[in-house]
Amino acid sequence: MLFLCLNIEIVAPKLAPMNFTYKLKEPKSDKETLIYFRSYFLNENKNFIYSTGEKISPAEWDFENRQPNDLNGRTKKAENHRSVKKQLDRYSSFFTEIVNRYKNINEDLNIEIIRQRFNEEFKKIKAKDDFFRIYDEFIAEKENDYSGNAISNSTLKRYKCNKTLLEVFESRTKCKLSLGKFDEKTYNRFLKFCVEEREHSVNTVHRNVGLLKTFLLWSLNKKYSFNNSFINFKKPPKFRTDEIALNIEQVEEIFAHDFSNNKRFERVRDLFVFGCVTGMRFGNYSTISKNDVQGDFIRVIDLKSKSKHLSIPLNNISKSILEKYEYSLPNISNQKMNEYIKEVFKDLKFTDEIKKTMKYGDQLVEKNSEFYKRISSHTARRSFITIMKNKRVPDKVIMSYTGHTSLEVFNAYYRPSEDDKINYMNEVFK
Repeated sequence: MLFLCLNIEIVAPKLAPMNFTYKLKEPKSDKETLIYFRSYFLNENKNFIYSTGEKISPAEWDFENRQPNDLNGRTKKAENHRSVKKQLDRYSSFFTEIVNRYKNINEDLNIEIIRQRFNEEFKKIKAKDDFFRIYDEFIAEKENDYSGNAISNSTLKRYKCNKTLLEVFESRTKCKLSLGKFDEKTYNRFLKFCVEEREHSVNTVHRNVGLLKTFLLWSLNKKYSFNNSFINFKKPPKFRTDEIALNIEQVEEIFAHDFSNNKRFERVRDLFVFGCVTGMRFGNYSTISKNDVQGDFIRVIDLKSKSKHLSIPLNNISKSILEKYEYSLPNISNQKMNEYIKEVFKDLKFTDEIKKTMKYGDQLVEKNSEFYKRISSHTARRSFITIMKNKRVPDKVIMSYTGHTSLEVFNAYYRPSEDDKINYMNEVFK
């Protein structure tokens, strides 16, 4: 039997030229028979054969050109043949697209992968491209990473929240998510949903897009997807919000307040002030023990990097708090800490209304809220950096306390107060 292949040659570092053709299951039958798609994979020395589901009588098949004959004219037979040819062209185009995708990402294409993609496209069979099942695998891998590059619990929680957000997006918009079809259109729908439906600020969207792209890159590297469209997804630029930072006078005022009638407030206050005078992340200072104190220094491994050793000198305030609790600070979860510290500041009469500017899409929105509602455990770290910079402490010294390696990230914590701005102005223009 004569075999003439339709050739599509793809030149790529890891891919041999890929040829494909069509053949009949029973070429000598006097009845209709199935049309098969066929491609030879040189790296595996095997043929990929796939049923198109289309049928034709061998008498109506052009064996030389590997397509139905009599494609022209207005006869019913010609119309049927054109319809079959149109379906075969879908397989040809899809195969070429996959080959080109793999060429672009410089990865090997094999029969198992191409069969999975064909099944998904033409039989709607979910193989490995099950978006949320793969996301669960991604999270599980992150949870069980003992390579030394493991992410923090807070980052892991963000990935889980991001998955929930994507599930809500799919449910609300009826936009079925698929690794292979997560394109620019889907991405823009997701951005629109986050801004208009969820009312996320640009900073929240920026963070969530980063988490999403990390997952999509992981999926690509795992070969669960050949779709690399996400590489060109642009994250909304960050917008610097006017977050709160306390000055040294406020910290001292809070520390001096008598909370003897409310031990819960006292413990929360002490934890918060400890963060203000050490610059440590809450996860680090909330678990301090006697073993972490060596001489005049607190020596711990940075919670975020898990490799960086921090050496933070003790001062009168941090030392007194440690001694008060016999070097075992109160054990409070970050969630509860963020809830309780607002109660503390409300009790301290930090109730003045302050303005916060947020960006939603292209719109700037100003919101007024009471001072105490803007306080969180992270305010302590921001306050420490602001206090130290206002005292003209060199950035490198402060960064050695906080564990920052990026000057850009570090400077984002600095929040000069209105009084600070006035004082600096008057120092220059006396």
